[in-house]
Amino acid sequence: MSILIRGATVVTADKVARLDLYCEQGKIAAIGENLLNSADQTLEADGLLIMPGGIDPHTHMQLPFMGTTASEDFYTGTAAGLAGGTTMILDFVIPDPQQNIIDAYQQWRVWAKKSTADYSFHVAITWWDETVQADMGKLVRDHGVNSFKHFMAYKNAIMATDDILYSSFSRALELGAIPTVHAENGELVYQLQQKLLGQGLTGPENHPLSRPPAVEGEAASRAIRFAEVIGVPLYVVHVSCRDSLEAITRARIEGQRVYGEVLAGHLLVDDSVYRNPDWSVAAAHVMSPPFRPEAHQDALWKGLQSGMLQTTATDHCCFCADQKAAGVDDFTLIPNGTAGIEDRMTALWTHGVNTGRLSPSEFVSLTSTNAARIFNIYPRKGSISVGADADMVLWDPEATKTISAATHKQNIDFNIFEGMQVKGLPAYTLAAGKIVYAQGDLRAEQSAGRYINRPAYSPKFNGLTDFNGLERHAKL
Repeated sequence: MSILIRGATVVTADKVARLDLYCEQGKIAAIGENLLNSADQTLEADGLLIMPGGIDPHTHMQLPFMGTTASEDFYTGTAAGLAGGTTMILDFVIPDPQQNIIDAYQQWRVWAKKSTADYSFHVAITWWDETVQADMGKLVRDHGVNSFKHFMAYKNAIMATDDILYSSFSRALELGAIPTVHAENGELVYQLQQKLLGQGLTGPENHPLSRPPAVEGEAASRAIRFAEVIGVPLYVVHVSCRDSLEAITRARIEGQRVYGEVLAGHLLVDDSVYRNPDWSVAAAHVMSPPFRPEAHQDALWKGLQSGMLQTTATDHCCFCADQKAAGVDDFTLIPNGTAGIEDRMTALWTHGVNTGRLSPSEFVSLTSTNAARIFNIYPRKGSISVGADADMVLWDPEATKTISAATHKQNIDFNIFEGMQVKGLPAYTLAAGKIVYAQGDLRAEQSAGRYINRPAYSPKFNGLTDFNGLERHAKL
């Protein structure tokens, strides 16, 4: 199957040019002006932009969590992503404490077989002994895993204590893998939760009170200092507040290789949602870290503009109203999670590019290319280049819509961006050279997605010099 795309403007992380693209056998085979290649299909794309397909580096499809399972499975979730221009996800394997991490990884691989878009996994380290140390090596060597997640929150469940952080970060350094952290001080969160409940404060409005910015800032700073002492790069997921951004900024100014991810939701939704008089609406927004006051959103946008934050994600983890109702009498029992994979790119274009906060090339970097570079799949992913996977979105900067749960394709009954007017939408999405979304017609094929191996970097990371070094050590 081959396809020729003519007349579009190609936008990458480093250039904008009017070029034609020819794709065959799932790859970009030629790029140039006025290509005359004979193709099975031709798309006339005047007025559209061609950009690399989005990479969402933080999703949780089909996640067993807090006594229930996320409503979005790997097929429905990746299909919704295609409708929004996202052609690859990095999901999370989260072993139970004492569960063999290879066994957990294999279970997630089974669940993910129905994916319609390409996918890969971070693997969480939730406990430690010599078998975990050995199995981290097997995951890197045999299964293409090059990142390991550490939850610094969720005490008495999956929280990684300081001794686990030290052991796992050190092992990651040996293996050429990147540690990632969910930065919240789990002990402080637990104590604040107990204090609030002891005062009879049980509603969802207390969720952000139990997780103030200081608990995130402390954990981010602590993880960064662990990484500094050990000498390993660090990726901080869902940075939601000025406190953790300041810790990342300080470390980067000092020359430390720390990367920060921000969620579209944290950029665009503020903490007033928890004070909604409708319990179900307030509970629908319960996620961790929580949504913050507007001043933190301003800081996060500046973090993107300054390059102190490198990626955007969603933490897509869907729970419907009946699942959220488990915490009707106790906010700590509300399953944590919100959706966003379908709306991330258009919301960021509307509020980033259309407002002048971001250039189109910066948008590409933040929604695709930087994630590909950090997690060592560039230029196979995140680029418009000969030999790259033909994963791309043809973007209509003039198209408009109103985001709504009534019309979205995500398998959840609520949308945190409900009623948002957006301008700039996917007209077509291509995955592996096939049109999988066309002008509102979703053509997702179950199990079409491929597992993507992510090679390790050179041991000890000593050769890395930010993104250029990351790219230099790619083994694609």
